[in-house]
Amino acid sequence: MAVNADFPSDIVAAATHPDPYPYYAHLVAHMPFCRDETLGVWVAASADAVTAVLTHELCRVRPVTEPVPPTLAGSPAADIFRQLIRMNDGSGHCPLNRAVGATLASIDSSVLSEHCAGWASYLLAKFDPATHLAHVSEFAFQLSPHVIGSLLGLPDEELHRTGEWVGEFVRCVFGSTSSEEIERGKVAAGKLWSLFRNRLDTSLRDGKNNLLVMLAREAERVGRSDQNAIIANAIGFLSQAYEATAGLISNTMLALASRKQMLYEASTDQKLLRNLLLEVLRYDPPNHTTRRFVVADGVVLGEKVKSGDTIIVALAAANRDPTANPQPERFDLHRENRRLFTFGTGIHACPGEPLALQIVRAGVSALLASGLNATHLENNFTYRISPNTHIPLFAGKGDDRARSRSESIG
Repeated sequence: MAVNADFPSDIVAAATHPDPYPYYAHLVAHMPFCRDETLGVWVAASADAVTAVLTHELCRVRPVTEPVPPTLAGSPAADIFRQLIRMNDGSGHCPLNRAVGATLASIDSSVLSEHCAGWASYLLAKFDPATHLAHVSEFAFQLSPHVIGSLLGLPDEELHRTGEWVGEFVRCVFGSTSSEEIERGKVAAGKLWSLFRNRLDTSLRDGKNNLLVMLAREAERVGRSDQNAIIANAIGFLSQAYEATAGLISNTMLALASRKQMLYEASTDQKLLRNLLLEVLRYDPPNHTTRRFVVADGVVLGEKVKSGDTIIVALAAANRDPTANPQPERFDLHRENRRLFTFGTGIHACPGEPLALQIVRAGVSALLASGLNATHLENNFTYRISPNTHIPLFAGKGDDRARSRSESIG
């Protein structure tokens, strides 16, 4: 499908391309909903196409005949995956989705702010990213497991290991590149399952009032008291935030690294941060694509589709559609009527956007206040290998892993 030598080879390769946005613009303008015969998938790129697919009755989050990826079969990773509301269109989805939404909405903003600031400060002291640029990525990936894990009632001493297990589980399920990663993720899923089952039992017995107990109460209120579903979706709080928050922290720091006046303003005016994060979510988001699967022969956007067809939904391309966001190539903190597709739309729209933004805001604020010279980040990163996400991994100057944006293109 790519028609320019500088374009990524296809929509899957786009997520880790140094600059996929001209390619996305080409798709939006000329192939808003099209068939890629080489990959054997449909691609939805424009704002209208992305919205239509994400809300279409024929398009589901999993193939009817494959509720769980075959690579996970018979493992704790499969047990978690099949219960996640994110990956389920079954009869229990809507009630459990309401329970998850109500649980997240119940988080007191002052408590959340305290957790975010406290753990950001702790991780800054632990990783010292101002001295070691490579530790910016470690800080970014560990922040959400520490914040959300503590809200769920996990012991402080378990949070670092929990972050590592969540990372291995996410790679296994959503971005694995090797059989070794898949196997590590299965083991990590088993450890997460045991940790959360023990914590739920202990919290209920001791009368705790943490986020895990709140989820159990809300699930019971909507008629979904199955502990397996509760545990899986509590783990889902961590797994769904893991890459999204780390990627948004890292992409925000890159946005500031190349805009020195904005870097100064953001460092001195905390009120700018929310607009900054929202514009990064539109301009250079961490989540580039998601997938939908056709459940019956029919018509989508005027095209005949077949049962079993896969549709890759290019969220990042829709963010750059000029019909949704005029002058999409312009980075504008004060953009009016900004439309974001990064968190999806329809019944599977992510309910964790406010939580994610608060965590990222605390993380970026802490990094800016730490003495980190953000301009050093711009030419010292590569993109994390992934079919769906666009996440920089930073390296120190002189590190062989460091690779500039221009070197990556060449």
